[in-house]
Amino acid sequence: MATITSLSKDERAARVTLAATLEPDDAVTGRLITAVGTVETVRLAAGTGAFPKKVDAIEAGLWRNKVAPRMDARTVTQALSESDRLGLRILIPGDDDWPAALNDLGERTPTALWVRGATSFLTAPLSDRVTVTGARAATSYGEHVTGELASDLTHAERIIVAGGAYGIDAAAHRPALASGGQTVAVMVGGLDRLYPSGNRELLERVGDLGLLASEMPPGATPSKWRFLARNRILGALSGATVVVEAGYRSGSLNLAARAAQLGRPVGAVPGPVTSVSSAGTHRLLREGIASLVTRVQDVTALLDRSTETSRSTIEHGVGLGRPARQEASVRSF
Repeated sequence: MATITSLSKDERAARVTLAATLEPDDAVTGRLITAVGTVETVRLAAGTGAFPKKVDAIEAGLWRNKVAPRMDARTVTQALSESDRLGLRILIPGDDDWPAALNDLGERTPTALWVRGATSFLTAPLSDRVTVTGARAATSYGEHVTGELASDLTHAERIIVAGGAYGIDAAAHRPALASGGQTVAVMVGGLDRLYPSGNRELLERVGDLGLLASEMPPGATPSKWRFLARNRILGALSGATVVVEAGYRSGSLNLAARAAQLGRPVGAVPGPVTSVSSAGTHRLLREGIASLVTRVQDVTALLDRSTETSRSTIEHGVGLGRPARQEASVRSF
């Protein structure tokens, strides 16, 4: 019978093991991968290795207690079997189709991605991709503005990245599909459990014409924590993030904050001052986190900014989980 360590004898296999068994966006896992390598990280998680002196013993011990119960070989073999059955590809850092933009996440870089569709969208220049996000309960105004922006951006040969949700996300995907499929949907669960189920037909079309991606293996279900973890991918994957509509404490503001912490430009669309659906975008503008967006030229200007600051932002400690210039403003998002 296969064991977790026997399934993880090389870099690719070890990364798939970690991605299939552990929760995403775990900085300790990322630090261990950097310190001892991916194969050894699996052994440490399974309790068969000793932590090196350069690793904080208390932190490492707490991490092992948390992850060891999840290290089930059957979970890994099932994820691999389902990936084959569904015709999914698994990408890891270093692969030709791996999106280098995600490496800016440092210790929070996904260990692997499951993908279906046009992986060339992941290797396009960073400025070719724009993340569009906003309220699920969007107003007709928000959906109209989103549709106009997404259509114009697609005609400008930009790739629309969104989360496949109701409201603003769906309104962004549809014009991109109508123009040939230049869109990426980053899922919060496995690619066999497209969420929300009411958008399944739309998301299947994204997989056929554009690209579906997830850091979660087949069978994984959405959860509140996984939605928050996905935000770092949506923020890192694109040259800019645009929030069209959002409530004052919308999850879209968390995404905007994570993009800003990476040095990615953020844009926000204003709405009626009486609309609670625009209270969040007005907050982003008021607190200086976002630039005003009223037309497609505003978005392309954000995308065309130099992205050289992204990596230096991480190198100087303004990364996820570290104090950032905007942290006081975005902590409550």
